[in-house]
Amino acid sequence: MNFEEYAAKPILAAAGINVPKGILAHDPDAAADAAATLGPVVVKAQVPTGKRGKAGGIQLAQTADEARTHAANILGMTIATHVVEKVWVEELSDIAREFYAAVLNDPTTKSPVVMFSTEGGMDIEEIAVDTPEKLRKAPVDIRKGFDIAAARALVDGEALDGANEAIAETLVKLYEAYRANDAELLEINPLVLTGAGGVIALDCKFSLDDSGIKRQQEIAPNGTPDKLTELETRGEDLGIKYIELEGDVAVLANGAGLTMTTMDVVRHHGGNPANFCEIGGEAYTKATDGVKMVLDKPGVKSLVVNFCGAFARCDVMMEGFLTAWEELKPEIPVFFSIAGTGDLVAIKMLKDRMGVDPLPDMDAACKAAVDAAKGGAS
Repeated sequence: MNFEEYAAKPILAAAGINVPKGILAHDPDAAADAAATLGPVVVKAQVPTGKRGKAGGIQLAQTADEARTHAANILGMTIATHVVEKVWVEELSDIAREFYAAVLNDPTTKSPVVMFSTEGGMDIEEIAVDTPEKLRKAPVDIRKGFDIAAARALVDGEALDGANEAIAETLVKLYEAYRANDAELLEINPLVLTGAGGVIALDCKFSLDDSGIKRQQEIAPNGTPDKLTELETRGEDLGIKYIELEGDVAVLANGAGLTMTTMDVVRHHGGNPANFCEIGGEAYTKATDGVKMVLDKPGVKSLVVNFCGAFARCDVMMEGFLTAWEELKPEIPVFFSIAGTGDLVAIKMLKDRMGVDPLPDMDAACKAAVDAAKGGAS
C-alpha cells in the first residue's frame, strides 16, 4: 500500500525527522487560505506516484492568489493514471543543498538496505545509472539494526557542509521509522540542508508491506490502495484472487505459488500472461465465476489450466472447471497439465466430457498455450 506525501510525512515527524509545515487542500480556495497562513508555499499534487514535478504537479506560490491559481490548474490533472483530487500546500524552504536518503527491502542481500546520495532531487534510477559511485548503500543485519556508528560510516568522507552528524542521525531515525511501520520503502527525496544549517525532509515516499496492514491499524487508513480494474474488483467481490495483466495467455491454477510458476513458464516460452487467477482451496466452488472472469479480459487468445492436487484434489477442481466450461461454452484453445492427488480421475473426466487429453507436464501445456496465442496451434 502506497502513501501520498501528506500521509507519509507524519511518519517521519513521529520518528523525529524535521518536515516543513503543510496544509491539505481539496479546492483552490482552501489552497489560498493555506498560503495566507503559511506565507510563500509550494503547491503539490497528492497522488501515490512519483515524477509529479515533471508532470507540472508541483508549483511555487509567493501569494495566496498564486496558490489558488496553481491549485486550480493542478486539481483534476492526471499523473500516471491518477487523477489529482487534493494538494499539499507546504511552506517554502530555504534550500542550500539536496540529498537522497532511503531504506528499502533489498532482494539481492535479502535484508533492508539504507541508501544515501549527495545527488538529491533526481530519480534514484538516474543516480544509479549516471553516477553509481555517488549512491552509497549499507545492508542491515536485522539482528543488529542500524545505529549511529553505521550511519556515520555511510556518510563518512562526504563533504556535507558540516551536516554529516545531523544527516547520520536522520538516517538512523529513518531506519527506525522503516522498521516500526512495516515499510517496504521509506524514501526522502530530497533531504534538504537549509541555509540556516538545518536538515529537513521535503518529500517522502512510503510503501507499507501489505502483510503488515493488520499491525498498522493507526496509519493504514491513510494509505492509498492500488486502483483495481473492473475484473479485479469483481474478483475481490467474489473472494477470488485475481490480478489483471497485459498479456493474452489466460492462466488458471490452484495455489498462488503454482499460479506464479505457471506464469513464469508462459513467459519462458515467449508468451505474456493475461492474469493471475488461482482457484485452490474454497475457490474451486466458484469455478464458473473464475473461468468467466479469466476469459472476460479483452484480447485473451488461449488458456492454460494447471492443476497440482494436494489438499485440493484434481478431480474436485476438474469437476468445477468442467461445469463452468459446459455452462459458458467458450470458443478458445485450452491446454491442461494435471498431476497429484485425484489426477487419474480428473484426466478421465476431462476425456469423457471434453474429449481432451492433458499435456505431459506444465512446460508442454504452457508452450502449447503460447503457440496458440501466437496463432501457431489451436
